[in-house]
Amino acid sequence: MSDPTATPAAETAFVPGTDPDAGSVAPASSGRLGGRQLIIRIVIGIALAAAAIEIPLYSGSTTNKLLAQALYLAIAAMGLNLLTGFNGQVSIGHGAFFGVGAYVSGILVNDHGWSFYTTLPAVAVVAFILGAAFGFPALRVKGLYLALVTLGFAALVPLIVTKYVKGSGGTTLVQPPLVTTPGFVPYSIVPKGGDDIWRYYVALMVTVVLLVLSVNIVRTRVGRAMIAIRDREIAAEAVGVDVARVKILTFALSTAYAGLAGAVSVMIDGVAQSGQLLYFQLSIQFLVAVVVGGAATLSGPIVGAFVVVLLQDQIKKHSSNEVLSPALFGGALIGLMYFLPDGLVGGARRLTRRLRPRPST
Repeated sequence: MSDPTATPAAETAFVPGTDPDAGSVAPASSGRLGGRQLIIRIVIGIALAAAAIEIPLYSGSTTNKLLAQALYLAIAAMGLNLLTGFNGQVSIGHGAFFGVGAYVSGILVNDHGWSFYTTLPAVAVVAFILGAAFGFPALRVKGLYLALVTLGFAALVPLIVTKYVKGSGGTTLVQPPLVTTPGFVPYSIVPKGGDDIWRYYVALMVTVVLLVLSVNIVRTRVGRAMIAIRDREIAAEAVGVDVARVKILTFALSTAYAGLAGAVSVMIDGVAQSGQLLYFQLSIQFLVAVVVGGAATLSGPIVGAFVVVLLQDQIKKHSSNEVLSPALFGGALIGLMYFLPDGLVGGARRLTRRLRPRPST
């Protein structure tokens, strides 16, 4: 049986030794420059980590909840980015898998007495299996046809939820108790009464773990096989890549991310809910976060998620017209993509390359 991930020929579809997040080849004679870039990245990483840890300590509960919402949006966007950005499959139905994760977590907590933390592995497994099952029929359709199939799934899930899920008062709302700070956490880390801070930290930890997982997936032979399929599917299959297996695996991983994002949303928002338009709107938000941040980049979905959430919040605060707010948001996105068609991260990398001194010849 052929190697389902990659062969030497397939690996050349994405140049080995390059940064998958950058999407470009590093100069072969830039050892000193590469070392300087590594130092800069480490410094920026430490600064961002310190900011991520410290900001909630000096913010109110409303702001902390908003930041945590951006984090679970980032988780779902990272999963969609694996599928769309790195593997080339288009989905506008990931909101449905988000909803599945939310309901699995909420029901396990409410009806079966699980703690929120123990529901996370269960949610990941359920969403992964469901994504793999959905991935088989998805193999027969591509492009816009696959997008329509996933959209149909997003429309189907609310009907299933309405029929089989009965939460508080006989509705489909499932409202588990809010997660509180464990007793073993010292006040020096989370101040007394800072349950919103703890929930933010949990969302942050899940995001970091899944980001590290994404980095490791993309930089392995599996990741190179994903990219080879995206770029030249026929060529990848010709050199021994098991296209069907890689596509199904990618779809399943992507839906597992979306399910975990849904579980985290229940912890942050305190409710699992459904609606005919809700999952479609969520799916569009995930896609917007990927595109705004930069598709096929590792950090892009996180940047895009924060931009989407914070921009929506600011527009709502400064616009009293509920009809005008979505129009302003759409206009801002159009302007952003006009000037930065490859997203914020892609635009920043392009600017960095232009400012980088050219090696002397």
